[in-house]
Amino acid sequence: MSPLKTAVLLLTAVALLLPEKAFSQDKLTLEEAIRIGLEQNYAIRIADKQEDIAENNVTLGNAGFLPTADGRVSRDFTNNNIRNQFENNPPREVDNSKTNVTNASVLLNWTVFDGGRMFIEYNRLQALEKSGKLFTKAIVENTVADISDAYYEVVRQARKIKAIEDAITISEQRLKMTQEQYNVGVSPKVEILRAQVDFNADKSELLLQKEALRNAKIDLNQLLGRNPNIDFDPIDSIVVDKTISIALEEATLLAANPDLQRIQLQRDLAIYDLRAARAQRLPVIGLAGSYGYNRALQDPVIFGNTVGTNESERIGFNYGVVLSVPLFNGFNISRQVQNSRIAIETSTLEFQQEQNRLEAELARAYSQYVNRLELLDLEETNQVLAQQNAEIALERYRLGLLTAIELREAQRNQLVAENRLIDIRYQAKTAEIELKRLSSSLLQDSQL
Repeated sequence: MSPLKTAVLLLTAVALLLPEKAFSQDKLTLEEAIRIGLEQNYAIRIADKQEDIAENNVTLGNAGFLPTADGRVSRDFTNNNIRNQFENNPPREVDNSKTNVTNASVLLNWTVFDGGRMFIEYNRLQALEKSGKLFTKAIVENTVADISDAYYEVVRQARKIKAIEDAITISEQRLKMTQEQYNVGVSPKVEILRAQVDFNADKSELLLQKEALRNAKIDLNQLLGRNPNIDFDPIDSIVVDKTISIALEEATLLAANPDLQRIQLQRDLAIYDLRAARAQRLPVIGLAGSYGYNRALQDPVIFGNTVGTNESERIGFNYGVVLSVPLFNGFNISRQVQNSRIAIETSTLEFQQEQNRLEAELARAYSQYVNRLELLDLEETNQVLAQQNAEIALERYRLGLLTAIELREAQRNQLVAENRLIDIRYQAKTAEIELKRLSSSLLQDSQL
């Protein structure tokens, strides 16, 4: 069973255990998003079809083990004028001599030994099938990572809307208090205008943030292969796994990464090509046989002094053994052997290059992951301090101990701290997802 089908079955089973979450029309969990993506994403569906083709190609007949049989039927018609001249005798002529020939046969060819090339080809087809499965697995893992990033992007934009709405609540309270102070004559009208401007600015920022949220939902719907106008509410929060170890990721990188495994398979394919090239130097032994029917009818025809009809009919078997020994083909076999050896060396270098690239990506991703965890702890502390400062500033403004400018500054500091915390938490989560993608543990982890 392909990794795509396995993943769909596993995630569908998980979704069935949580029907109140997974199948709600306006709520969307990450698990449900991944399940929909695995079923409907176009890149995965195309890769799955290509995998099916590679799987269908792994047959004994395609490798050359089985015999071939062909049936042939032919019927020929001729119309000739015949003239026979024998020394001093008068010529004998026949006009419109018609011939009707019917042939029917069944031909059988079977290569019983070709230097082992059929065994090599079968192993090669199996390697191509495995490569197709690894390609599908890589597409699935990349798609799951993209869906996870897109889902948490929606969560991030939604959280930013909540932060702006909290800021608008403060701006609205400030506007009401300023209006009340103006009504009792303790505040000038310019303070009302300033409060109204700040309130409108916050509402404008909210409208822009709603646009960003809508675009994030469209991007996720596109990855899920569904209508981009479908609206939903993400119900999963961003929870960062802080227990990932770089040693563990490096240990699983070589064993699990499908891209690295596919390049390793390329070396196996190059070895099969080398063996197949060498096998061309060996003789080929085959069996051939046929069962045929031949009938010829010629009318009229000359038989000495007689003009008559000639009819013949043959039916029977024909069989034998065919031996083919390669003697000289312009040094092409030697050229193919040399090219195959070069291909093996090239695939080894490509494997080392890909391994080096993945190790570098892993190191960068882990460095970002550790850095974001440190920033996350710092921003969580800053957000608490900024929130407390904004609450105190609002109370002091209510008591007349703080100016509107100072309140606005405290309010903006709280919003900035909230947004920084949301961004850092999202970045830490994407770094975690990238680490798990590189080590092929995304599908094994149901709590991204």
